[in-house]
Amino acid sequence: MRLKTYLIGLVCLILFPASTVFSQIERAPARSEGDGPFNRLIIRGATLINGNGAPPTGPVDIVVEQNIIKGIFNVGYPGMPIRERDRPKANPGDRELDAEGMYVLPGLIDMHGHIGGTGQGTPSEYVFKLWLAHGITTIRDPSAGNGLKWVLEHKEKSAKNQITAPRIFAYTGFGQGAKEPISTPEMAREWVRNNAKNGSDGIKFFGAAPDIMQAALEENKKLGLRSAMHHAQMDVVRWNVLNSARAGLTSMEHWYGLPEALFTDRRVQNYSLDYNYRNEQDRFGEAGQLWKQAAAPFSDHWNKVMDELIALGFTLDPTFNIYEASRDLMRAYTAEWHQQYTLPSLWDFYRPSRRSHGSYWFSWGTEQEVAWKENYKLWMTFVNEYKNRGGRVTAGSDSGFIYQLYGFGFIRELELLRESGFHPLEVIMSATLNGAEALGADDMLGTIEVGKYADFAIVEENPLQNLKVLYGTGTIQLDDNNEVIRVGGVKYTIKDGIIYDAKKLLEDVKQMVDEKKNGMTFKLTNK
Repeated sequence: MRLKTYLIGLVCLILFPASTVFSQIERAPARSEGDGPFNRLIIRGATLINGNGAPPTGPVDIVVEQNIIKGIFNVGYPGMPIRERDRPKANPGDRELDAEGMYVLPGLIDMHGHIGGTGQGTPSEYVFKLWLAHGITTIRDPSAGNGLKWVLEHKEKSAKNQITAPRIFAYTGFGQGAKEPISTPEMAREWVRNNAKNGSDGIKFFGAAPDIMQAALEENKKLGLRSAMHHAQMDVVRWNVLNSARAGLTSMEHWYGLPEALFTDRRVQNYSLDYNYRNEQDRFGEAGQLWKQAAAPFSDHWNKVMDELIALGFTLDPTFNIYEASRDLMRAYTAEWHQQYTLPSLWDFYRPSRRSHGSYWFSWGTEQEVAWKENYKLWMTFVNEYKNRGGRVTAGSDSGFIYQLYGFGFIRELELLRESGFHPLEVIMSATLNGAEALGADDMLGTIEVGKYADFAIVEENPLQNLKVLYGTGTIQLDDNNEVIRVGGVKYTIKDGIIYDAKKLLEDVKQMVDEKKNGMTFKLTNK
């Protein structure tokens, strides 16, 4: 029997200090928002950005019956009146949504969406509404932190539209619910089989002894389930990304394990000799020096690792945004949305702490930020080239930590993909079709096509010109009178043919935050 095993208890023992572990939060209330679904819904006159890399086209009318797209019709040319003879006719009782001059995208897919936690004081209603308000109609919950039963209950309720929530894919943390530590390959295989029987969509790994990882991934692949992994530093020396991908892992989170696969002159990260993983400034501070220890971009080994991962059909879910405070702490904690939309309890969780996961600002300064900026350049170079060579890159936020707020953090992830070198159309593709493919759901999600689910995000401005218009707070511009105006924010989020007023959802969130402030004068501060 090994003493060193890794369960979802890893989330407790290694990744998250005991005081910040996710535990079950209150259930989402019954849905009271949204119109529909309708027997027939016609979205009129929008410009279509389809998510498959194709350029915008429009105006189009989109016909939906219940929650299925039934037709997409070209109804004219830009700058000219819409041709009424080309439009699908409305029947009595149909709902028509005027989207003329607006842009319609597939519903966005957040591939790393934790559904709140008691440590952050974030109820599920708050999280769900922030996601939907940003056009996010699907999330992958990595590690099912509220417990698989709770997550599957909400997955079912969301599928039936009994709650106001995105659709949910539930990935159980490896070992979650095991009666005893998984210490043999056969125990790993048995747990994986039971996990599938329990209704999980996949597994989130953090690390384990190589033979246990091999057995678990092989069994999971045999059962046809997908998988994700945060290659925790406590076992990455023996098992990096290449080991995982070869054994059947389908996607990786963040970037841990990837530089280690790129080492050429070492096996172990160049840790300081007084390093302690439980000291999160050590952990995150020295992680910012890791990419420069890897093989140089476009070197033989760098190319070899990349090409093998692509050949294996492996997916990268980088979650750039969740580490951005490491390279610019001030930018992260002064984001304009915090004052109105960040719960006081969540803000307390973010602030410097030796207990709260990701609150590693014990003594963070210029040297750490410069190192992380250099880290990002190397990391982004790999991710962008991975995409250029045909590898799949998705968009995930990991919000609820490190000053990244649900919904808002996802849009920031899109901006960071753009910074990496992605064309805006490639950014949207990562946030839609690529996510659907990684989930094995591209037959129904990810693009706007006849036969697929009616999941859309509709925005009044062109997001390709400025991704900031997708933020709930929008962005500022000058009008023709030299007056400052604010534009943007998703106008409508449509999930399963149900129309949600995205800005009304944000107002609901603001009211939740105001109630928690309880009328007190409350200012977000790090003091």
